[in-house]
Amino acid sequence: MPVAKAGPTDASPPDPLTILRSRSYVVLLVMAAVVGVPVSAVAFGFLALVDELQPMLYTDLPKALGFHGTPPWWPLPLLAVGGLLVGLTVQYLPGPGGHEPSDGFKAAGPPTPVELPGIFFAALATLAFGAVLGPEAPLIALGGGLAAGAVRLVKRDVPERVSGMMGAAGSFAAISSLLGSPLLGAFLLMEASGLGGPMLALVLVPGLLAAGIGALIFVGLGSWTGLGTYSLALHDVPEAATPTVAEFGWALVVGLSAALGGVGIRWLAVRLKTHVERRRVPATVVMGLVVAGLAIGYAEGTGKPATDVLYSGQTALDPFLTGNAAYSVGAVVLLLLCKGLAYSASLGSFRGGPIFPAMFVGAAGGILLSHVPGLSLVAGFAMGIGAMSAAMLRLPLISVLLATLLLGSQGLTVMPLVIVSVVVSHVVSAKLTPPISPSTVRSPST
Repeated sequence: MPVAKAGPTDASPPDPLTILRSRSYVVLLVMAAVVGVPVSAVAFGFLALVDELQPMLYTDLPKALGFHGTPPWWPLPLLAVGGLLVGLTVQYLPGPGGHEPSDGFKAAGPPTPVELPGIFFAALATLAFGAVLGPEAPLIALGGGLAAGAVRLVKRDVPERVSGMMGAAGSFAAISSLLGSPLLGAFLLMEASGLGGPMLALVLVPGLLAAGIGALIFVGLGSWTGLGTYSLALHDVPEAATPTVAEFGWALVVGLSAALGGVGIRWLAVRLKTHVERRRVPATVVMGLVVAGLAIGYAEGTGKPATDVLYSGQTALDPFLTGNAAYSVGAVVLLLLCKGLAYSASLGSFRGGPIFPAMFVGAAGGILLSHVPGLSLVAGFAMGIGAMSAAMLRLPLISVLLATLLLGSQGLTVMPLVIVSVVVSHVVSAKLTPPISPSTVRSPST
C-alpha cells in the first residue's frame, strides 16, 4: 500500500531549538527548579525513614523483646512480614507497586498519582525488611509521579510533552545525590530512556537544573539533621597500580564471568516471577523466607553478619573493600553465592532497584578473582562492579561511570580495564539473552 506524501497542511514536529528559545521553555525551567525542592526533600525523607527502620527492626526490636543481641533466626519472621506487606500492596493497591525489577533497569513515564501509595509502601517494605534491592527505581518513580502530578494540579490541560518533561525533572531531583553525583543520576536516566538528538537537550536542561537543586537540598538537609546525604561513596580506597597486560587478559575473564553470572541471576529471577505472579501474597512471603534462609546460612557458615547478604549492599561496599582481608576465599565464595541467589529471589518478587545489588555482587566477584596472580585488588573490584552492572542493567556507559567515578582518582587509573570488562559483559550478555517475542509473553493470569 503506497504511503501518502506529506502535504503543506500536514503537522510537522516542533523544532527543538525553537522550543528552547521560547518563553514557555523558560517557564518550564522555573517550574523544574521549584518542583525540584519538595521532590528532593521527599526523596531525602524516604531514605531517612528506611535508614531508621533497618536498625530499628534488626537491632532495637530484638533488644526490646528481651533478646541479648539479634538471634540468628531473626531475619526469618522479618522477611516473611516484609514479603506479606509487599504482596498485599502489589495485589490490592492501584498499580503494580512500582517498576518490575526482574525486567532490568528502565526509565518509563511517570506513574499516575493513584499509583504512588503502592510504589511507596512496596518499596518501604522491601528496603526496610532486608530484601536485596535498592532505592533508586522507587525514587525515580516517586519523583517523576510527584512532579508530573504537581503540574497537573496547577493546570489540568497541560500538554503531555510538558508533563513528561516535568516528570523527568522530578526523577532527576529524586536521585540527585544517591549515586554520589547529580551527573551520574543524569547519565543513568539519559541512557535508560534512550533519548538522543536535539530532543535530548529539551529534557536534559530542566532535569540537570532539578538535579542540581536536589543535590543542594540533600546536602542542606543532611547537614541540618546530621543524617548525611545517603550518597554512594567509598573512603580510603587503596592505591591503584598502572594496568598490566595480564590485567587486560583478566578483564576479558571478568567480563565473561559477569555476563554468565548476570544472565543466570536474571534467568532465575524471571522464572521465579512467573510463579510469584500466580499467587502473589503467599509466594512473596516464601521468597522472603528464601532470602532470610540464605542470609542465615551465610552467617552460620562464615561467622560474618547476615547483613552482608541482606539489603542492597549500597552501604556495605565501603567496609567490604577496606576490610576484605578479613574475608577468606571460602567466605567470599559463599557470600557471592548467597547474595546472588537472594538477589534473584528479590528481583522476582519484591519491589526496588537492581543497581546496588549488582554492584555488590560484581565487587565480591572481583575481590574473589583478585586472589589469583596477575590481578590487583582495586582493578578486580572496579572491573567486577562495571561488568556485573552491565550484565544486569544493560547500560554500558553508566556501568563504566559507576565503577570508575566511585573510586575517585584511582578509578581513572583502572578505567581502561573497566571499559574492556564492561564491553565484553555487555556483548556476551546480549548474545546469551534470547529476544522476547510477543508470543512468549504471558500475563499473570495465564
